[in-house]
Amino acid sequence: SDGRTCIRATMGAEYIITEKKTSWYFNLEPSVVRIVGSCGKEEARLSLTLPDSSASLQFTFRTFLSYFFSLTERNYSGSMTHKELFKTANNQSFRCQSDYLLMVSSELRIKLVPLQMQAFSIPSGQYGKENECWADFNKRSIPIIAGSVVVGIILCIVLIFLFIRDQHSGYERL
Repeated sequence: SDGRTCIRATMGAEYIITEKKTSWYFNLEPSVVRIVGSCGKEEARLSLTLPDSSASLQFTFRTFLSYFFSLTERNYSGSMTHKELFKTANNQSFRCQSDYLLMVSSELRIKLVPLQMQAFSIPSGQYGKENECWADFNKRSIPIIAGSVVVGIILCIVLIFLFIRDQHSGYERL
């Protein structure tokens, strides 16, 4: 209401509709999406709507927690309410470079990638400190853990070889 930016979002969105073991994929084209937002002290809303209101993707952010609100696309609908999806502290943004999949209903899923969102405190219109999603954290940490295990195994093999080589059997020569 005062003209300040209170929601900032960068994302690609794809609807995945599955019916009778067949999947259809629909992307939200940024040039045709109508974007509407509103902010209050405790709640902020972001709505992305396709022309003719054929599809709508709405997000409701609450202080310190973020919630996905609802989606309607043709005859497929669903909602996720009271679910913590983009949990982050105030003055911080939620970021996920990996596919972030929302299971809206048995027939409808929404894939968001790459995703970065922040609501309420947005200093200078820029994202604050980033909190990464679990999938991105795993992508970074699993190779480090696997590499550490391999190095540990190699060190064990080298030490075993050195111990076996240093052992003498029988009498020593004088």
